[in-house]
Amino acid sequence: MMKVARLADGSPEIFHTLQGEGQSLGAPAVFLRLSQCNLHCHWCDTPYTWNWEKTPWEHQDGVKFQRAKESLELSSQEIAELISQHQCDRVVITGGEPLLQQKELIELIKQLPQISTIEFETNGTIIPHPELITPSIFFNVSPKLANSGMKTDLRINFEALKFFRDQSNAVFKFVVCDEDDLAEILQIQATLEIASSRIILMPEGRDQETLAQRAQWLAEVCLTHAFRFSPRLHVILWGNERAR
Repeated sequence: MMKVARLADGSPEIFHTLQGEGQSLGAPAVFLRLSQCNLHCHWCDTPYTWNWEKTPWEHQDGVKFQRAKESLELSSQEIAELISQHQCDRVVITGGEPLLQQKELIELIKQLPQISTIEFETNGTIIPHPELITPSIFFNVSPKLANSGMKTDLRINFEALKFFRDQSNAVFKFVVCDEDDLAEILQIQATLEIASSRIILMPEGRDQETLAQRAQWLAEVCLTHAFRFSPRLHVILWGNERAR
């Protein structure tokens, strides 16, 4: 059984939208949002997947969530049937941290033969199972910077990041809050020897005003260092609305 984020109406968070970030920006996709995460970024835009009541984690919203209300369990067959209701050949599996449920994900993918492209959105701390390394599976790897509020040894796993570096279907997306983040990004790039063309910078923010302010100087950073720039298209189009 897979642990899936639950919407307010009780249904699983599986929805058809446009990919708002990263290497396939703007592409129609079916999103599957899984519950649970091994990290706890204080600016996380999906804290309902991990910031449960009676946990020690802090979040900028100051809100704790009830696990039973925010997650549910479904079989891989049930999830595959829900995904197949949408006429779309791209699936984005996100979270939380989806690679915490690799065994179940392998079973799910076997039940989606009609899907030509699968993307995993991962924080880059967990090495994928060999069965998840195929030409049709892409990884949007988002290593967390100091702006996430966590210690380095929790948020950065260089063994895992080196694994992703060696996969042609992986890109590295960094969430940027201010110009001080650039030094850390450049250090990670130098340590891993990542080509600039595989690095995407994205402003942190859950409203259009914040994104617009950070996008101006971040675009210049991308031009200077030959990085790619990603907006948060879904926030620009629909604000901070869930399942969009």
